[in-house]
Amino acid sequence: MSSGEFMAKIISEIGHQLIPFPQCRPATVRRTTGIRCSVFATPSHEVNASGARVVPWGSEIESLESASALKNWLSASGLPPQKLEIRRVDVGERGLVALKNIRKGEKLLFVPPSLVITADSVWSCPEVGNVLKKNSVPDWPLLATYLISEASFKSSSRWSSYITALPRQPYSLLYWTLTELDTYLVASQIRERAIERITNVIGTYEDLRLRIFSKHQDLFPEEVYNIDTFLWSFGILFSRLVRLPSMDGKVALVPWADMLNHSPEVETFLDYDKASKGIVFMADQSYQLGEQVFISYGKKSNGELLLSYGFVPKDGTNPNDSVELSLSLKKSDKCYKEKLEALRKYGLQVPQRFPLQITGWPVEMMAYSYLVVSPPNMRQYFEEMAAAASSRAASETGRKYPELEEQALQYLLDCCESSISKYSKFLQVIDHFFINFIFLSSLTFAPSQVGSLYVE
Repeated sequence: MSSGEFMAKIISEIGHQLIPFPQCRPATVRRTTGIRCSVFATPSHEVNASGARVVPWGSEIESLESASALKNWLSASGLPPQKLEIRRVDVGERGLVALKNIRKGEKLLFVPPSLVITADSVWSCPEVGNVLKKNSVPDWPLLATYLISEASFKSSSRWSSYITALPRQPYSLLYWTLTELDTYLVASQIRERAIERITNVIGTYEDLRLRIFSKHQDLFPEEVYNIDTFLWSFGILFSRLVRLPSMDGKVALVPWADMLNHSPEVETFLDYDKASKGIVFMADQSYQLGEQVFISYGKKSNGELLLSYGFVPKDGTNPNDSVELSLSLKKSDKCYKEKLEALRKYGLQVPQRFPLQITGWPVEMMAYSYLVVSPPNMRQYFEEMAAAASSRAASETGRKYPELEEQALQYLLDCCESSISKYSKFLQVIDHFFINFIFLSSLTFAPSQVGSLYVE
């Protein structure tokens, strides 16, 4: 199934409701004069491998030329001299490397708020922003629409150098077809979350289209504001938007800083520094001249990194990697309704996913297991177990129920075996594919070429 068919199927099945993305404080827009709201971008007829149309802006690849042009524009617009520069790198295609030896604890970047994109940013077409604000559009969809609006103005937009430096097609699961999701993520819980994310993005676009765009077609022409451009803008947001704790959790795009690549070996992150009045990060290790400098995108598993950023670290390098194990109540349980009510009271779901690491599992998962296997004569403990599973009862989180220990562990073992069986089937399919590939290759290539398939 192509991405276009996949999107059409989702659109036909979902209700057009806005994504409950995290909201920041209400935004205000300063009105500018002398700029018309006509759109200068032309619709793109180019398609990618999945069948989605490619947007007519951004870089075909993440080029150093566009990044250098961005740096020059930022410097001319108030970015102070930097201790980092953009280069081609081994990890991340392009990244920021040290121009000098950097000490641990040294502050870097200092991007001023005037060069940061937030919900408060000024629109090249103020009327577009005003319509969205009047309709109480939350920050995430607002910023997604803002990117498209500014991109459509090309060189007339203040952010044209930044948008040109962005990838024309982000590394994002939003661009995967259903066939690709089924092929590569069939045994992973990330598949469900990827489909959910795609569904949410399409649902948000459909809501905006029906509720706002269709009523203001002069401001929101379909050749610019369409599902292809929204997949692009949300792909950019998912991979580059940061939350700034010292600015009341405001979400922002930080040009130049978003050239920094992730490493699971560092813990430092971007934030607003009130003393220097800029977006900075503190190096939590020393760097030598010419060495790539990293930040942390958060303590995320490989699956979460793939879901949001479109990449997976080298195998074995991510100490935060985990596998999600899905636990659920048994509908045949005589106390199913009571247990379900207890779980919902504490914000838990059926099924509920828990991270399983090679070093162990969270105590909340064990509490959930106790609840699943607990008999009717322990109903007085149902709420206590649910609270512990949600980690809302700190003093009770690690409590054990010796009479349920063996049953709870057996239940977890059964869930693990069920999950492993899915991976086993997936590996069998992959093995079958490679056996066929090698056989067909032997009919096409000379023996010496076939042998090279095994060499690496």
